[in-house]
Amino acid sequence: MPGEQRQGRIARVERDRQAYLDDVERWRSGRLNGLVGPRGWLTVIVLEWLRPGTNPIGSDPSNRIVLPEGKAPPHVGSIDLEAGRVVGRFLPEAGVTAGGTPVTTIELRDDTEGAPTVLELGPLSFSVIRRLDEWAVRVRDRDHPARRSFPGIEHWPVDPRWRIEARFDPNDPVPTVVVPTLLSTGDRYELPGTLRFRIDRQSCSLIAFHEAGYRDYLVVFADETTGRETYGGGRFVYVPPPDEHGRTVIDFNRAYNPPCVFTPHATCPLPPPENRLPVRVEAGEKRYTGLESGEQGR
Repeated sequence: MPGEQRQGRIARVERDRQAYLDDVERWRSGRLNGLVGPRGWLTVIVLEWLRPGTNPIGSDPSNRIVLPEGKAPPHVGSIDLEAGRVVGRFLPEAGVTAGGTPVTTIELRDDTEGAPTVLELGPLSFSVIRRLDEWAVRVRDRDHPARRSFPGIEHWPVDPRWRIEARFDPNDPVPTVVVPTLLSTGDRYELPGTLRFRIDRQSCSLIAFHEAGYRDYLVVFADETTGRETYGGGRFVYVPPPDEHGRTVIDFNRAYNPPCVFTPHATCPLPPPENRLPVRVEAGEKRYTGLESGEQGR
C-alpha cells in the first residue's frame, strides 16, 4: 500500500508538471501568433510625433506623416492636435474608414483611454498613442514582409523551477512615477509595491508597475544575461496581484522581449535601477536577432 501511494504521488506530480509545461507552451504559441498577426508588432512601420495644429498625412514626402508610396494617396488629409484633442480630417476620396465605415472627420481616442480608435486605409491602419503630454501616430502595414520572414524567437527550455513564489510588499500610498523609455520619452506608471523572493539563496526584489486597464502587474527587469543572451533593454514579465496572504508567483518562463525588439517604432519602458537582478535568469525568451542590431531600439 505505501508503495502504491508513493507511485500515485509521483504520477500526480508528473501530471501537474506536464500540465504546467503545456500551459506555458500554449502561452508562448499565442504570443508568437500575436506578433505575426495583422496588428502585431511586426506590422509597425511608422511612429510620428504630432505637432500642435495640423499634421498632414499621405504618401507625398511633404506630409508630416508619410505613408508608403503605392499604398496611400499622396494627400489623405490631416491629423490635428488641438488643445489635448486629436482629430482626424480626411478627404472623402481618400477612402479612410473606422470600423468599416467611411470617415471624414473623427475625434481619435489614444491608447491611454482603453482601446484606441483604429483607422484603416487599404492594408494600412493607424492609431494614436500618448506618452505623458505628447501624442504620436503609429502606422501598421498588414502586408509588411517582416510578418512572412519572422524566424521565431529562441528561448530557454521551460523549467518549473523558474516559477518562483514571491512576497508582495504594497506601497501605501501608491506613488505615480515617470519611467524613461527607449525612445528618450517617458511614460507614467503607478507603483503598487515590491516583489521579494530568492533565486539560488540570493535575495532579490523587483518593483511592479500597474498599467491602466490591466489586472496583472508589469515587471520590467534586467539580469546578468541582459546584453548577452538576452536583449540589452531588459525583458518584461506579468505577475498576478497577490492573494490575501500577500503571496504571488513570478513565472520567468514567461519573460519576453519588449516590443522595441521587433520594430524601431515602439516606446518601451526601461528597467529601473532597482530592477537589475544580480543573478542570471536562464528562462524565457532569448535575444531576438531578426532585426539588424543597428535597428534595434532606435
